[in-house]
Amino acid sequence: MCLLFSQRIWDLRSTQSTAAMAVEKIKKPKKRSATIFGYPLSIFFIVVNEFCERFSYYGMRAVLVLYFKYFLKWDEDFATTIYHTFVALCYLTPILGAIVADSWLGKFKTIVYLSIVYTVGQVVMAISAIQDITDTNKDGTPDNMTLHVALSMLGLFLIALGTGGIKPCVAAFGGDQFEDHQEKQRSTFFSIFYLSINAGSLISTLITPILRAQTCGIHIQQECYPLAFGVPAALMVVALIVFIVGSPMYIRNPPQGNIIVKVCKCIGFAVKNRFRHRSSQYPKRDHWMDWAEEKYDKLLIAQVKMALKVLFLYIPLPMFWALFDQQGSRWTFQATTMNGNFATSLSSHQTVNPILILILVPVMDTLIYPLIAKCFNFTPLRRITVGMFLAALAFVAAALLQIQIDKTLPDFPSSTESQVKFINMVNRDLQIQADNKTISLKGFGDYLTFHNQFTLVLESGQQNTINLANGTRNTIAIIQGSKLGFEKFDDMTSKPEKGENAIRVLNGFGSDLNVTVRDKVFNFTSNMSEYLSVSHGKAEFMIKDNRESCVYTQELGFGSSYTLIIPSTFTFGEMCSENIKAVMDMKPNSVHMAWQIIQYFLMTTGEVVFSVTGLEFSYSQAPSNMKSVLQAGWLLTVAVGNIIVLIVAEAATLNDQWAEYILFASLLVLVCIIFAIMAYFYTYTDPTKIEAQFDEMEPEEKEKRKNFDMPRKGSAESHKEDRRSSDSSSDDECTKQTKI
Repeated sequence: MCLLFSQRIWDLRSTQSTAAMAVEKIKKPKKRSATIFGYPLSIFFIVVNEFCERFSYYGMRAVLVLYFKYFLKWDEDFATTIYHTFVALCYLTPILGAIVADSWLGKFKTIVYLSIVYTVGQVVMAISAIQDITDTNKDGTPDNMTLHVALSMLGLFLIALGTGGIKPCVAAFGGDQFEDHQEKQRSTFFSIFYLSINAGSLISTLITPILRAQTCGIHIQQECYPLAFGVPAALMVVALIVFIVGSPMYIRNPPQGNIIVKVCKCIGFAVKNRFRHRSSQYPKRDHWMDWAEEKYDKLLIAQVKMALKVLFLYIPLPMFWALFDQQGSRWTFQATTMNGNFATSLSSHQTVNPILILILVPVMDTLIYPLIAKCFNFTPLRRITVGMFLAALAFVAAALLQIQIDKTLPDFPSSTESQVKFINMVNRDLQIQADNKTISLKGFGDYLTFHNQFTLVLESGQQNTINLANGTRNTIAIIQGSKLGFEKFDDMTSKPEKGENAIRVLNGFGSDLNVTVRDKVFNFTSNMSEYLSVSHGKAEFMIKDNRESCVYTQELGFGSSYTLIIPSTFTFGEMCSENIKAVMDMKPNSVHMAWQIIQYFLMTTGEVVFSVTGLEFSYSQAPSNMKSVLQAGWLLTVAVGNIIVLIVAEAATLNDQWAEYILFASLLVLVCIIFAIMAYFYTYTDPTKIEAQFDEMEPEEKEKRKNFDMPRKGSAESHKEDRRSSDSSSDDECTKQTKI
């Protein structure tokens, strides 16, 4: 959202600049529209449209990576890859939208057509999350996951095309609604416009995770992704309807050509012309863009030079966005392994960013920057460098936090190992031997690690060869029959997802029992039930046979795994729960989610210093007609940053997540050093003065050409006059000669 904050500041200024230029060049009267309190009535439809659209986009994106992992069942790496591909596409399509609006359809039609595409995409996304449409066996799991994946990818593509395509159009279209004398109202409009963006984003990131945490479904009640995606889709429908309703009041300026296209053509001609004149026989020119002088005027070439100078500084910037946008992917996954209510903490964590933005922006401008300025010259490029360094520190903090999380995780077996835990279901102490390990077994022990297989010797002296699959965890229950025997069960090899607790029941009672918890029924395929996911808090387990019942209560944390043992000595009655033993297979998460606030604070502070300052600098260094070019370049850095995440995540085969965090932090520090060197050699310019010089030179050149043409014209006329007088004298001479 803070990225959006910076972009909308840019929209505000670039739109005002573009409007001012249009007034100077065209001077066409606008049609008057209805006003209220001095403002065009049409802008209220535009503001409501923007609020709903931002709610729709950020609400959908808030739960997107969780949808990939928990609904589509993708692993974290692939979910991260698709997430960042989608974000990159959202920041590539604005260039297409700007070109279509300025060169072909105009802003109004572009917004309407792409909003329809956007709305269809949101609706398709909501439909893709309905598991019941392919759940033919009514078990709560989609039977045709390919259909859901295809619908999801189609929906995301349409959303990226829609949200990116209208991004450069809506703010500028709002600016078009004001007349020349309404500069003050136009400025206030952009403030309200920005407020609507922040309000939509903040409310959606707070509400959508809560909607996802609700349960829904025809056959099986599960997390309600259709609701989490459906509400944003409904808001996008509202946004489209509101915008169309206001259409009779809009001022629609016709397309007048896109400056981005013109700049690209100018650069292309310069490169082509330079290549044609690459021979040493042609004299060199001061700048390679000077080779465009044969076709384009010097003012445009000078403006392109200034824009390219700033765009060159953009080259290292994508690395910042590569780290920044992982707040919605890697950091979200990190939160799932921590102690805290994931449903509510997710929404509160994602609102930390916009809240900090609203606090830090005025604090930086009114307090921090003035204090630093008293010590040394804190130039914009130095601020950008500091912003990148703070983002790197945020990832160092994330890495340190991940190390602490990893310490609390179980020691899972490697791909060449397997683990076994023994449980004594016999009503006396046992001594068993597993390979060369002698184990005194009173109740249950810890996991032991073996390779492939081991020999188990019970008290009877009978040897049993136990074969284990590599990379698995197992439980072996020693039971009493006519002689000692055992049963082997498969255990979980990963932490329970979303902070829930994995609970199963081992029935040693000797008869069938019905065990439930919170309206969920344990399914027994043998003496051991399947795992059930139970959320944190007080859990009451109801154990029943045909006549009696027993309640066993246990307090559950986040991310633990338990095996509840009902022994053969279990009896119903008031003290029945004392006979039940809870074996902890995995400890609950112990590192609290609140520790993530440190990295969020560092990242948000870095973003404020980096992004806002970067746009301020770019705006001050950009020519008057190149604001949109630099905005396109800025959005392109966001897209490239997300592509970098894909490349690094795929290329770096790191087993530990903390190591990947350190890798990204190291890359950003390296880029930060490179940018600092580039900034050292940068010379600040004043585009207004340069353009004014060309404006002064242009009349002089015209005057020179006029003066140069006048002698030629005068000499030609005198030459004609001489010819006429010469011809006249010749005719007179002939007449005289004839008379003579």
